[in-house]
Amino acid sequence: MSVKAFELVPAVERDLLMGDKARINIECIECCGKHLYMGTNDCFIHHFLLDEVTSSKGKLTYSAQKLLHKYLGLKKPVAELRAASALERLIVLCDGIVFLVDMVTLETVPSAAGGGAKIRGVTAFCVNENPVNGDPFCVEMGVISSKKRTVQIYMVYEDRVQLVKEVTTPEQPCAVSVDGYFLCLALATQYMILNYNTGASQDLFPYNSEDRRPIVKRIGREEFLLAAPGGLGMFANAEGVSQRAPVNWSESVIGAAVSFPYVVALDESFITIHSMLDQQLKQTLSFRDGHILQDFEGKVILASTKAVYVLVPLPLERQIQDLLASHRVEEALILTEGAQQNIPKDKFQILHKRILQQAGFIQFGQLQFLEAKEHFRKGQLDVRELISLYPLLLPASSSFTRCHPPLHEFADLNHLAQGDQEKVLRCKKFLISYLGEVRSTEVANGCREDVDTALLKLYAEQDHDSLLDLLASDNACLLADSVPWLEKYHKYFALGLLYHYNSQDSAALQLWIRVVDGDLQDSTRSGLYEYIVDFLCSCSNPDLVWKHADWALAKDPTIGVHIFTKRPVSKDVTELNPEEAITYLGKHSQALLLFLEHLVLERKIKKEKFHTHLAVLYLERVLSLLSEAPADEERLNRARERLQALLRESNLYRAQFLLGKMENCEQLLLERATLHGKLEENDKALHILVHKLKDFSSAEAFCVWASSCRDSAYQHQLFHLLLEVYLDRSLPGKSQAAAAGGGELEMAAVDLLNRHGEVFDAVRVLRMLPEGWSLQLLRPFLGRAVRASMHAGRTAQIAVGLAQSENLQLLHDRLKDRKKPIFVSEKKGCHLCHNTFSEPDVVCLPGGAPVHTHCVAQRVRDSPTKRQLTNSSNHT
Repeated sequence: MSVKAFELVPAVERDLLMGDKARINIECIECCGKHLYMGTNDCFIHHFLLDEVTSSKGKLTYSAQKLLHKYLGLKKPVAELRAASALERLIVLCDGIVFLVDMVTLETVPSAAGGGAKIRGVTAFCVNENPVNGDPFCVEMGVISSKKRTVQIYMVYEDRVQLVKEVTTPEQPCAVSVDGYFLCLALATQYMILNYNTGASQDLFPYNSEDRRPIVKRIGREEFLLAAPGGLGMFANAEGVSQRAPVNWSESVIGAAVSFPYVVALDESFITIHSMLDQQLKQTLSFRDGHILQDFEGKVILASTKAVYVLVPLPLERQIQDLLASHRVEEALILTEGAQQNIPKDKFQILHKRILQQAGFIQFGQLQFLEAKEHFRKGQLDVRELISLYPLLLPASSSFTRCHPPLHEFADLNHLAQGDQEKVLRCKKFLISYLGEVRSTEVANGCREDVDTALLKLYAEQDHDSLLDLLASDNACLLADSVPWLEKYHKYFALGLLYHYNSQDSAALQLWIRVVDGDLQDSTRSGLYEYIVDFLCSCSNPDLVWKHADWALAKDPTIGVHIFTKRPVSKDVTELNPEEAITYLGKHSQALLLFLEHLVLERKIKKEKFHTHLAVLYLERVLSLLSEAPADEERLNRARERLQALLRESNLYRAQFLLGKMENCEQLLLERATLHGKLEENDKALHILVHKLKDFSSAEAFCVWASSCRDSAYQHQLFHLLLEVYLDRSLPGKSQAAAAGGGELEMAAVDLLNRHGEVFDAVRVLRMLPEGWSLQLLRPFLGRAVRASMHAGRTAQIAVGLAQSENLQLLHDRLKDRKKPIFVSEKKGCHLCHNTFSEPDVVCLPGGAPVHTHCVAQRVRDSPTKRQLTNSSNHT
């Protein structure tokens, strides 16, 4: 695809060069700074001064002034001209002779004494632009000799030339280019690279010099451009490797030059310009009768036989903008990145970022969102440039203004979409995705409020799930801009979260309560009532809790009470006073009961007031259910189970007070028995269980429960008391009951003995039992009692035997230690003070270690228990 990269500007017109001499033709040119030299077919050298002139519109033109012309006197065309500015010399090839000419006077330089200034028998030469000689006043030159298959290396000085190397080639060369030690040669049938220092060579590819003119052009350090078969321009480095793709130019190319990043080629009718970056043809200029194309220090000059032109490159920025204007994004980016080496680093970074941003907007306009996002990221786009395309998304307080010159051609999203709502929706979805990615990165630095506010507005408008995540996390949404937007789209729960984030909890609660009460419609959050309760649980403002707790309890006391029961314990949340809470909950009986259960059963608070209060509430509930007609047995049983469990497990309530409340209630005998047990009135408790309830299993369970945290003696006493109650005949009416129901008590007593025989004293039980009882009934009890007695006796005998054995062993060890001699010497030390012994009196510690007598005495005095040594023998 075409792009205008160069303009062809006349430099030296035909009339200025030849006047009225029609037969003069340009054969070669050389440019050094502003100085232009031309060699003609009549053996003249013409010297011109070229001045650049920029018009008011910025267009570049050239003004040429002829300074001098000189006839060389050889009557042959001037074949080659090369300037050696450091020597102020022109190297001239004419009639097979290379000689030096003064750049100012154009006079031929005479030979110096002892050396010649001419080289004869030359068909072509080139100057080494990467010389290996460090002399700044010396020019290196490669010469193709008319001798067969020879290339010569010369050093050119101000007034002489010196041969330094002669290299033989496989075939006669017809074109040469030199870089350092490397010669790039066009031979008769092929191209090759030759290192004249080491003699190493590398064949490149075949080429027939008879069919077309060879081109060998140095384009950079150790890199050459060659005309290859098939109309290709091939690149080759000093190793013979092509690191760039070839350009496809004309089969009849006459000359080539490089003006990075372009390759310029000249054929019989056209100038073609290819990119070295993507190898595409970028521009074609018509140019007839051209036969010379050279580049001099970045300036590309062309010549026909009669006139000279300069190929002026357009500024890269203009070329890039032209490509972007025609939406050729990839080409623009390739050109920008390829031009990096020719632009100062700071300027390039600024240019590159801007081009990436422009490319991103072009692809954004084409709905190529992935590519656009990548270019925005690489170009470090101020995200507000993108947000500003969407009407009303930027906060009213934002100070952002768009970049100038603008990065795109769109007024806003509506202009871009041209009424296509599907395109608008896709663009909004892209912005949501993009802002979500960049809001926590450096891209949003300095504009976090604008980004988060815009994101909130998009989330609300699109009913996006991430709206709540945004507001529940760290954000910079502006309250003034966000409130009307959230209200517009009925996002009241989200608005409450925003109020909460901005420390306006009261406003948040009032809004949410209106939603729960149906005054406002918002289906965003299911279970909003439960959320409000949870919010109040963790609210750090007690006044706010007290203010709204009544509403929550009125809605649902079982959930509302969580405000008090699930309040976390932390330094950020003020703990509510339980007694104040109980007073507050007085008008909400169900919530009060749940709160007391929380204090007593979950938090295990050891406070008599709370335990008694809970027990009273349980009791009142049971009494209320008992008063109903007909009674709901299931609810009644559950209520009694709760009361009984509390009465059994708690030791902190006022048992006497509770007993007074149920004293006349014959339906709560089991509860009364439990309270008597708490008051240590076990005989009354057992009397109720056995004689009133006739619940023998409960009586046994009572004994187990009442003695569970007491010693075995108390347990024995309690079970004996139950047995006495079973066997007691002294109560009024017992003699008559014995005939009818006495057998029942006797069987309960037998079952008790047989089941719990281990807690009874068998002798005492036998004394208590009536004389007429059959031993067969008590067989399990008696058998267990006999076995237990025998086991205890035998265990005691074993224990006595073991103790006696241990005592005997200790006596044996003591006697053994007494008979063993203890050696003391001046070389042996005390185990306590580590000093040596000076006298034979010592004390032997257990184990036989000798110590000083005074050390032992000191140790005994210092001992807190004043223990005496077990072996205090002074045996020596």
